[in-house]
Amino acid sequence: MGAALIRLHPKDNVLIAREPLTLGATVNADGLSIKVRAQVPAGHKIAARKISANEIVLKYDTPIGVATRDIEPGEHVHSHNIALADFQHQHDFGRDVVPVQYVPIEQRARFMGIVRADGRVATRNFIGIMSSVNCSSTAIRRIADWFTPERLAEYPNVDGVVAFAQTTGCGMSTPSLHFDVLRRTLAGYATHPNLAGVLIVGLGCERNQVAELVASQGLKKSDTLHTLVMQEEGGTRATIEAGVAAILAILPRANAIKREPVSASHIKIGLECGGSDGFSGITANPALGAAMDILVRHGGTAILSETPEIHGVEHMLTRRAISAEVGQKLLDRIAWWEEYTRGQNGQFNGVVAPGNQAGGLANIFEKSLGSAMKGGSTPLQQVYEYAEQITEPGFVFMDSPGYDPCAVTGQIASGANIICFTTGRGSMFGSKPSPTIKLATNTPMFTRLEEDMDINCGKILDGLVDVQQMGLEIFEHILRTASGEKSKSELLNLGDNEFVPWHLGIVS
Repeated sequence: MGAALIRLHPKDNVLIAREPLTLGATVNADGLSIKVRAQVPAGHKIAARKISANEIVLKYDTPIGVATRDIEPGEHVHSHNIALADFQHQHDFGRDVVPVQYVPIEQRARFMGIVRADGRVATRNFIGIMSSVNCSSTAIRRIADWFTPERLAEYPNVDGVVAFAQTTGCGMSTPSLHFDVLRRTLAGYATHPNLAGVLIVGLGCERNQVAELVASQGLKKSDTLHTLVMQEEGGTRATIEAGVAAILAILPRANAIKREPVSASHIKIGLECGGSDGFSGITANPALGAAMDILVRHGGTAILSETPEIHGVEHMLTRRAISAEVGQKLLDRIAWWEEYTRGQNGQFNGVVAPGNQAGGLANIFEKSLGSAMKGGSTPLQQVYEYAEQITEPGFVFMDSPGYDPCAVTGQIASGANIICFTTGRGSMFGSKPSPTIKLATNTPMFTRLEEDMDINCGKILDGLVDVQQMGLEIFEHILRTASGEKSKSELLNLGDNEFVPWHLGIVS
């Protein structure tokens, strides 16, 4: 990693610039002396040898596109001279499955968790307020705002009162997939272990009626789950007052908890990446994957999502599927997305964000190659729908868009009690009620944005640690965070506006 150029696989015909390269400079890589033919930013690719027109461009010995013209050694290789192609991969269900060597139960890592009465384990202790419809979103925010740090001071074991406002709940087709996903997402939050109590507030005339939401999702009103309907309470002011009173009644019970040692098998990690760059697939993503391999061996759960961001490398996951059925589930989701995005200028069809482009990622295949690495190397145990409750431990996949807040919302609704978020450009993301740990791909960005970044995976590029050592460091950081140590996003109190359920349907 100390060289100016990084060769990721012996068969690759591109090299990665570890640092900015100057036009006309001569650099050495694997015994080769290459003259740089352009100004090349860090994280971008140059040709290791001549690449002929229509030749496949290989990174990690995986196709990321084809050359649109002859590319000379030392030329910058990016979206201006490579294009997507329809590569046919052999999915070979289960070919690469390697049985997990589980750590004996009595030897598994432990953290200080919050054990609920039903045995579920939490990493945080919030009270949540949810709106059944956008029309009650302002009311729930006003209720949450009433609970200032000063008013919560006598409840030191409560992490906060948070409003999960949303923008739909009416003007939508019912029944519909969109409607089902919304209700499933709301229910996933309402039953999340990290919420000690929940208040659901509706308007009264919306399609997503509160009573029907509660009944359809198997929720039950209790001392820790209250509901209000604004038209029945007497309007905005009366609802806010009733909501404050309901939370005040929940607070003493929510505060009466203590942390105790529990197995790391209770940890469920939502894996996310945003603002990815050319180093994401070299440092943070594989290191996070190494950490997830450790977590799985200790009985925990790793949740990979963002279906558009495995497009082009799905075969890497189907080959790890424990059965043909599980592998086919993943392919079925890919097929659904192909139809869903047909004719659209979206990420699934090749277009990545400007920040990804500037960071060295030419297209969705190259981005997917790095994104999939977050899942480590253990078998793919199951594939889930968006916000579906995850019951299978180990490495699993949950279908979601690549849009970060939407993907994380689904992961939390499915049961994730911590989010690990890798970023190369610098994503300012936080989430509630599950904390986000942010992992930087490179040292310059980590140093520039240290107030927002938790872990510097750029140490791999700097030659200070290898991927496995970084993975162990991440795993140990996860245990501390699960035990209550605040993440950088928590210190900045982020996460109040990142509740973004997936909108699939028309608005009418």
